[in-house]
Amino acid sequence: MDFLQQLQERYIQEFSNNVPLPEFLINLLVAAMLASLLRLFYIHFGHAISNRRRFGNNFLPLALGTLLVIMIVKSSIALSLGLVGALSIVRFRAAIKDPEELVYLFMTIGIGLACGANQPLLAIIAMVAILSIIWISKRLQNDTERQHANRLFINITTDSEDLEQITNILVQHLPYVELKRMDTLSPGLDLSFVARADTTQQLNILQGAVRQLSANTRLSLLEQPELIV
Repeated sequence: MDFLQQLQERYIQEFSNNVPLPEFLINLLVAAMLASLLRLFYIHFGHAISNRRRFGNNFLPLALGTLLVIMIVKSSIALSLGLVGALSIVRFRAAIKDPEELVYLFMTIGIGLACGANQPLLAIIAMVAILSIIWISKRLQNDTERQHANRLFINITTDSEDLEQITNILVQHLPYVELKRMDTLSPGLDLSFVARADTTQQLNILQGAVRQLSANTRLSLLEQPELIV
């Protein structure tokens, strides 16, 4: 019994000397909070096709596991070299197919590394800054997508050579029209427009108006404005 007590006291004392208990608990708490915050952010703002909630559940154990490993090996070169050798034989069975998932895994590991190296303040500042930048970037991206919503690529091939008449027809029936390309035919014109339609009724009316130009007029619509240069 004395032997077990001495053994426990020895290892507890060694742990306290290498890693003060309050410091360990603070880092553990910070890592858990940041990993949970990252999980919530990933669930709400991620774009991965896979189950984000299920994948995000891995963030907390991964961050805490990384913290534990770093705290153990940071004070011992021998343990660090042994860890490198042990990890060299590890093989991951599940491939990471989505780059976004890999990015969030690296961020989770970064939380564990920072807290394991006794840098909780650095981890907090870095995560707040990174998540803020990602959030702002996604907001700007969403605003751009909304600006381009309902935009169409319209191609008109006709034997009519009256550009003003064709343009006026589009302007009368659509809220936004911009000529992008014009090719002359023999006879006629091949015109490409970027336009925006608010309803399908506008497109139906436009189709009838364009057909009245001539019997040889052809109208094509493509809802992929990002292809336009």
